Amino acid sequence: MVVKALTIAGSDSGGGAGIQADLKTFQELQVFGMSAITAVTAQNTLGVQGVYPLPIEAVVQQIKSIAEDLHPNAIKTGMLFSSELIEAVSAQIKEFNLQNLVVDPVMVAKGGAPLLQEEAVGALKTHLIPLAHVITPNIPEAEVIVGFPIESLDDRKRAAEVIYQLGAKNVVIKGGHGQGHEVTDLLYDGNQFELFTAARTETKHTHGTGCTFAAAITAELAKGNSVKDAVVVAKAFIQAAIEDTLGIGAGHGPTNHWAYRNRGEKE
Repeated sequence: MVVKALTIAGSDSGGGAGIQADLKTFQELQVFGMSAITAVTAQNTLGVQGVYPLPIEAVVQQIKSIAEDLHPNAIKTGMLFSSELIEAVSAQIKEFNLQNLVVDPVMVAKGGAPLLQEEAVGALKTHLIPLAHVITPNIPEAEVIVGFPIESLDDRKRAAEVIYQLGAKNVVIKGGHGQGHEVTDLLYDGNQFELFTAARTETKHTHGTGCTFAAAITAELAKGNSVKDAVVVAKAFIQAAIEDTLGIGAGHGPTNHWAYRNRGEKE
């Protein structure tokens, strides 16, 4: 059986994030990738030069076309930009009973450009998070969702509990924005906390890390793996992608999506 995953996200013309990162990750993890594009962005490693949202009906029709024929085993949402789009996408997920939803609550690009309107945060909390099998905010995104600062591991645990109460079945708060020589990601399933730690790599080439991490979780869930096992693979995948840098572009360059496979072949 061919395992399939759908990404509902924006297009990154620079190829490092968005649907481009998602499809590369799906491919590397041997999952057939499909996409519903929510917006076209003009961007490179120096920043986002333009954001051009697609009409709501165009996004809805893409999802319908895939759901009616190709039946994804898991889906991922990335850049949704507006409350109207979040509501429309959430309605499609419910209408077609799409399973294994991974929500990457994309809010700000690496260069600081906003990718989610402020008024859309409420729609995210009301409509999309309750449908999430896994949600993967970084620390700044989690702070926006919960409304309080996150400075310690205890703060992250409290934030995870709050997000879980919004309806997400599993919460992964990523530690990339934290301090220290290690990056610790926190998983909360409503019963217990799990920590996933790796060495911090000092590099500016981290564009698309959030998209890639969430896409790897999506791919593993599509295969039928548990959330914990999916996070383990995603952590290893993104660690390899950051450590084996491509070094392209004058700014925040993309991660190396084929590093994980190359590392496995060497071993």
